[in-house]
Amino acid sequence: MRGAVLYGPRDVRFEERETPKIMKPTDAIIRISATCVCGSDLWPYRSIQLITQPTPMGHEYCGIVEEVGSAVTSIKPGQFVIGSFFASDNTCPNCQIGYQSSCQHAEFVGTAQAPLLRVPLADGTLVDVPSGEMVPSLLALSDAMGTEWFAADAANVKPGKTVALVGDGAVGLLGVLSAKQMGAERIYKDESISPSTNLRDFVCPGEPRPLPG
Repeated sequence: MRGAVLYGPRDVRFEERETPKIMKPTDAIIRISATCVCGSDLWPYRSIQLITQPTPMGHEYCGIVEEVGSAVTSIKPGQFVIGSFFASDNTCPNCQIGYQSSCQHAEFVGTAQAPLLRVPLADGTLVDVPSGEMVPSLLALSDAMGTEWFAADAANVKPGKTVALVGDGAVGLLGVLSAKQMGAERIYKDESISPSTNLRDFVCPGEPRPLPG
């Protein structure tokens, strides 16, 4: 199996990697339908974060289940699924109060830029969803949308509130959509960090507008 491996700053190679196998009864193997490059992947690529050895890439993914471990009950072969970049059991105390990324048994999923991926704790990590033409949009749910939904929830966004976002890159724009879905009446975004995308067709009446001043 061939996959993307980061060797160092501006050095990404597509090379042979070990084909993933079921290692624990709670694992699943999925065949990747779509994956992407996250902004955090670019930190070591741009020398912002040090890596000490060749590192397989990819933590945003969706795909079709090929095999499951003997203890997996809710995920079946043939299902189209989305998974998080942190595997979680969804049953520990942290998960039960909504902090799945701090699961007591969390494992980082970071080898998704390849044809196949092993996902630990499959029952708690993978979500069965419709596939088809929605694949590009569904991929955003693997990381960026969840990050911003959590941020909006932590900021206590409620119907009728005013929300301000600093930065309107890909993650910031999903923050706008999260705030809209939570009922924010006005949404301001700071356009000083990155060029913005016009969200007029997506956000109404709380259309995002530049921060005053």
